[in-house]
Amino acid sequence: MRIGFACKYFHPDRSLSKRLLEEIERPLNERTTTITWLNRQSRDVAEQRLWDIMVHNIQGIEKLISYVGGLPDELRMVRIGSNILPAYTEPDWCYYWQKSDVKSYCEREFIKVGELARRLNVRLSFHPGQFTVLASDNPDIVSRSIEEFEYHADMARYMGYGKSFQDFKINVHIAGRCGPEGIRTVLPKLSTEARNTITIENDENRWGLDSSLELEKDVPLVLDIHHHWVNTGEYITKDDDRVKRIIGSWRGIRPVLHYSVSREDYLSTHSEGIRPAMDTLLSQGYKKAKLRAHSDMYWNTAVNEWAWTFSDEFDIMCESKSKQVASISFYNSMTDKDIQLNIV
Repeated sequence: MRIGFACKYFHPDRSLSKRLLEEIERPLNERTTTITWLNRQSRDVAEQRLWDIMVHNIQGIEKLISYVGGLPDELRMVRIGSNILPAYTEPDWCYYWQKSDVKSYCEREFIKVGELARRLNVRLSFHPGQFTVLASDNPDIVSRSIEEFEYHADMARYMGYGKSFQDFKINVHIAGRCGPEGIRTVLPKLSTEARNTITIENDENRWGLDSSLELEKDVPLVLDIHHHWVNTGEYITKDDDRVKRIIGSWRGIRPVLHYSVSREDYLSTHSEGIRPAMDTLLSQGYKKAKLRAHSDMYWNTAVNEWAWTFSDEFDIMCESKSKQVASISFYNSMTDKDIQLNIV
């Protein structure tokens, strides 16, 4: 069993100045740039910025994995951010990532990251952003979405993953008007590494759990229990037949569950010991759009206890604003352990 967090290191002492926090966190976290900034520069200046960001970001994920690898075994899980190689799929700048010296650096340095993660037994993943719409009814959007997904698969490949089924997880929502059939149509167009790593997650809007389950024979399914609650108001149980089908979609690999809760400042008067009831909240004027936003910490003990019931069968990716501070606190509260926050 593993509990993970997403994308960045979050220093636990938020009383420090913003400048000092940035100095502490920057070595482990992504830098990026914008297409607008790149387009304003000379070619040499823009390419140097892309090189510097690449070097920083690859070193950063290596440091982040080293940090996670220093935690107890059950906390060795982390999602890597998507901006490691900026503008990778941008038409005016994608050429840069195919230059021989750039590819050589990626091949040489990314593999060190993968070897470190495998040596430390850290489970890794990506989660391409909302513009990856593989099930769109627009062929151009589908083509660009495949490029974006393959960008993530390229990074996994550089790290030595994608060789076997679910040795790495790249997770997306169904998204797009074509729904599950759109995903099914796209799968043969993906590289072997992309097909080995793709997972599909239920969302909180149109394509919920029942839609995901249409793909149970095609891809592994990620269960997002907060999305399902926002979508339906149901606190699904671990013994539900749908959950068993999700587990089966992983074909013997330990499945992943995403866990988040509504923001504590939005439900500021709600008891920490009672699970929020969707129908009651909506009748009181709360909005689903705001209820789906992620909290800073795991403030509701009743919801935590429900989420923890899945830990026998699932690794749990914690999606919270306070990152590892929240995930370790959640783990401690459910195990009566006192894992200390290692401070970088």
